[in-house]
Amino acid sequence: MTIAQNAYRPENSLDISLTSLDSVFDLMATALVVLNHELVITHLNSSAENILDISKDKAIGLSLEGQVFYSKELALLCKKAIDNQMAYRTREISIKTKNKHALLSCFVTPFSDQGFEKPSILLELQDVRRDRIIQREEELANQRKLSRTIIQQLAHEVKNPLGGLRGAAQLLERKLPSSDLKKYTSVIIDEADRLVYLVDRTLGTGKIPSKERLNLHEISEYVIAIINNEKKPLVQIVKDYDPSIPSVYVDKDQIIQAALNIVKNSLYAVSKEGKIVFRTRTLRNYTLGGIKHKLVIKLEIEDNGPGISEEMQPTIFYPLVTSKATGTGLGLTIAQDLISRNEGLIEFSSEPGLTSFSIILPMCAAEEEGSI
Repeated sequence: MTIAQNAYRPENSLDISLTSLDSVFDLMATALVVLNHELVITHLNSSAENILDISKDKAIGLSLEGQVFYSKELALLCKKAIDNQMAYRTREISIKTKNKHALLSCFVTPFSDQGFEKPSILLELQDVRRDRIIQREEELANQRKLSRTIIQQLAHEVKNPLGGLRGAAQLLERKLPSSDLKKYTSVIIDEADRLVYLVDRTLGTGKIPSKERLNLHEISEYVIAIINNEKKPLVQIVKDYDPSIPSVYVDKDQIIQAALNIVKNSLYAVSKEGKIVFRTRTLRNYTLGGIKHKLVIKLEIEDNGPGISEEMQPTIFYPLVTSKATGTGLGLTIAQDLISRNEGLIEFSSEPGLTSFSIILPMCAAEEEGSI
């Protein structure tokens, strides 16, 4: 990969002790990593923990290259910054951590740390993909409004003729001479009522969330119990849970429905044989709907199916978009709408052999107020 680099010589050299700034670092959305001259990590903030997929306690003392992630380009750039005492910037660089790939922009700045004789390095890392997602949040919000309008109009168009059908059956029932014949009109009326209920339940037309405090594992376990009865014998379900995740404050039924809509796509993708992973994690300093949260909770549903085509990915949450021969194209639209009603967001990434959908929700407000 060709990396664009900008170099400049700082006007004033830095002479600070970064240990005293840990609390300030943790408040910053930018991921900050401090390396000594041997490129060993000496400090990092909460945002860097998210990007590098490693806790602060485990990362400190590890070598940047090889032990935390591999990026020969970034390691060479850090050494170049130390040798030349100049700061450099990379607009885009790919790294691979233990569990994920990340696309980052990096600022590499040498400085004099009071605790070390030789210069150290301050790395400023920005998740390029995450930045793009944040920039798209307004577009996604408009998309959800459009999708919700389409869904409500669709529900209206379905329910109107059902109402006429029910009314006509009632009128017919009054004029029928035989009670044996009236049982047929009763079936029509009951089925019309059932379909109206089904439309309201499936399309979620205007239902206000009835929120309660719960652990996200209650949702995943319920969903797994359902799909265990539907999946093929060779489809493997894997649980990768963080047992320490805090509570969320959500509408349980709405989150279950959203998760079911996602996992049913995964079942379709893996078909007769494959693997579906349910993973829970916490993310720090995360922005949802323009609001920065100290902590958010993520339920990730991952499958090893063939993936979503690049052509379909930009429109995957639009209504009536589907690759299934018998699909309605409403599952992900409804899922995104239900999660947005609970102040959350659905993100996804897909490539052949690995597709991941993440339901991201703010933690329960009472616990967030008490978090550090």
